[in-house]
Amino acid sequence: MKKEIKIIGLGAGDIEQLTIGMWKELKNAQHLFLRTKEHPVIEDLMKENISFLSFDSVYEKWDTFEKVYEEIVEELLKAADIKGSIVYAVPGHPLVAERAVQLLLEKGNARGIDVTVKGGQSFLDPIFAALHIDPIEGFQLLDGTVLKREELQLTNHVLIAQVYDQFTASDVKLTLMEELPDDYEVYIVTAAGNSGEEIKKVKLYELDHQVTLSNLTTVYVPPVKQPETLYHQFEMLREIIATLRGPNGCPWDRKQTHESLKPYLIEEAYELIEAIDEQDDDHMMEELGDVLLQIMLHAQIGEDEGMFTISDVIRTLSEKMVRRHPHVFGDVKAEDAEQVVANWNEIKKAEKGKQENSLMESVNKQATSLMKAYQYQKAAAKVGFDWDAVEPMWEKVDEEIKEFQAEVKSAHDKTEAMRKEFGDILFALVNIARFYKIDPEVALAGTNHKFSRRFQYIEKRVKELNRPFSSFTLEELDQFWNEAKKSE
Repeated sequence: MKKEIKIIGLGAGDIEQLTIGMWKELKNAQHLFLRTKEHPVIEDLMKENISFLSFDSVYEKWDTFEKVYEEIVEELLKAADIKGSIVYAVPGHPLVAERAVQLLLEKGNARGIDVTVKGGQSFLDPIFAALHIDPIEGFQLLDGTVLKREELQLTNHVLIAQVYDQFTASDVKLTLMEELPDDYEVYIVTAAGNSGEEIKKVKLYELDHQVTLSNLTTVYVPPVKQPETLYHQFEMLREIIATLRGPNGCPWDRKQTHESLKPYLIEEAYELIEAIDEQDDDHMMEELGDVLLQIMLHAQIGEDEGMFTISDVIRTLSEKMVRRHPHVFGDVKAEDAEQVVANWNEIKKAEKGKQENSLMESVNKQATSLMKAYQYQKAAAKVGFDWDAVEPMWEKVDEEIKEFQAEVKSAHDKTEAMRKEFGDILFALVNIARFYKIDPEVALAGTNHKFSRRFQYIEKRVKELNRPFSSFTLEELDQFWNEAKKSE
């Protein structure tokens, strides 16, 4: 017995859209299965007393469409095993927005079942006609049941199919509202190309409560024409930076180089740290943008010079993240954060392909002295050159302070010696910070910001009293300082 599944498309509208051949296949089918009976052609099948079995009840059984499709496919394959030849009819064209058909094509041959597809007009042609869309301008066809914001290409015509019900429409609305203004106008197209065709323009926020939705409903999102609507998208930022660096761009941006931008990157990074310390989300958002600007400018300079692009930067980073997280993207086990760091360092070491002459070579030569001290100590600690407890660290701090004080009291020229001993104090204090897992650079940046903030308060109070700074005693100024401290 030959086992086969003939898949037939019912078209996008009523029976007038069906070819005679397709209608004969439906009438002559000994075993006819329908994905859904909610289609204009089904009424004509019923008038002809053509028996069929629909899978509408399966949709009510499961909470995800993937499970629905899997059950439909399994039932069809079982039916073909038992009955031999069956016909499966779907709305539109079988190869347009029909996940179950794709699963049948994948699994049929493996089960020794011949799966064939016979056409049927898809809903695309009537929708293009109804909306007066020329697809050559660029369009997207997306599945409303699994819509993801990153898939949207909003400068194209976007068609979102399979918006069956209010729940799906609500999900589609919320996804679109992440990318578009709430009042952006979209179109709800129902039964395009047949006598019940309806097109309704609605505000995006009204999408899920304006019309009765069905399996013949498609949401159309017109192309975005206003650039500012897409200012939040990465590609728009990339275009803005390219324009600033272009022939008709900004003279300042055009003359920048990797070297000239170095101080700005450092400055913006510290301003971001300040915003984090302030726990100010708005300020943090702004400063993150300023750091991103520096990255984009460096990437654009690389592109202008033909060396690399931002895509190369992102690709390199993505590859590194996957490669250095085998416990996430591979089969390596990591029980805790410490094991993750150990794995990371081993992978990093293997990537370099050569042994460093010294652990000290791993420290960034452009780092500040405070950061270098922290990194030097951290590198040495990896091979055991470190105290196990904090007490000897404090003893070292006391020792260095005493040596500094001794140099201060000495009679000979003490400037150089004092500088060295003071550096030893700072280095010893970095050890204390490291023991308590405090980044000394970040800690000092926070103190600097605190000092600046409190001193600005002193300046404000002096100004309010309309007296020169010199007229205040240190005790009076210290009182203002305490007021600032108390207000925090």
